[in-house]
Amino acid sequence: MHILVSNDDGILAAGISLLADACRDVGHVTVVAPDREQSGTSHSLTLHHPLRAQRRPDGAFQVDGTPTDCVMLAIEGLMPERPDFVFSGINHGPNMGEDVLYSGTVSAAMEAVMLGVPGVALSFAGRQTETLLTYRAFLGKLIAKITSVDGYPRKTLLNINLPDLPADEIRGIRVTRLGSRFFSESLAKMKDPWGRDIWWIGGGFPTWSGDDTTDQAAIRDGYVSITPLQMDLTDHALLETVRGWSLAD
Repeated sequence: MHILVSNDDGILAAGISLLADACRDVGHVTVVAPDREQSGTSHSLTLHHPLRAQRRPDGAFQVDGTPTDCVMLAIEGLMPERPDFVFSGINHGPNMGEDVLYSGTVSAAMEAVMLGVPGVALSFAGRQTETLLTYRAFLGKLIAKITSVDGYPRKTLLNINLPDLPADEIRGIRVTRLGSRFFSESLAKMKDPWGRDIWWIGGGFPTWSGDDTTDQAAIRDGYVSITPLQMDLTDHALLETVRGWSLAD
């Protein structure tokens, strides 16, 4: 089995090293990741300058592009054969609810699915590397389970979030749906050294909503959250209503 590993925190992040190591339990691993932090880049592609992939001493590739660039470049340019799976992460910080639309981590896995390769995104809801590293044995078991599934759905990716707890304190695994979050004070207005207005996007204070079936509730309660995400964003329930609109008046 051949697995591609990427992320959005950059090639030097502790999370990608841990993920690649766990993936080696089940097969050969190729690492292709951004050469710097690319959080929040969503599914963006680099269109206005060429990409450069530099081979590192450990065999991994660092790319001067987005997570989506990395997966596309790896599958269509760098790898001699298509991978069996793409694992993206482990992101330092959760990717739940509407965050999946902004996340470079999730978008890397989504690009894999668009290219016909099963994709899995993993995120850690904490910041302490020491806590994340306790998940090594758990990740090995989880990855082995995922990669052994017969008939893995080709149009679905798995979005997995790990709680901010040592692995031996988690309460189990929940299969969840996306929750919803609202950010207050996410835009900060400041002044540059010349007195001109500038704004910082980010930070803020998230307010979560959703019942116990959601990803954020699982993480809050100390569970690992696994959310299957599909590529089709169509609101099927609204199709007939929109077909009935008359624009002739």
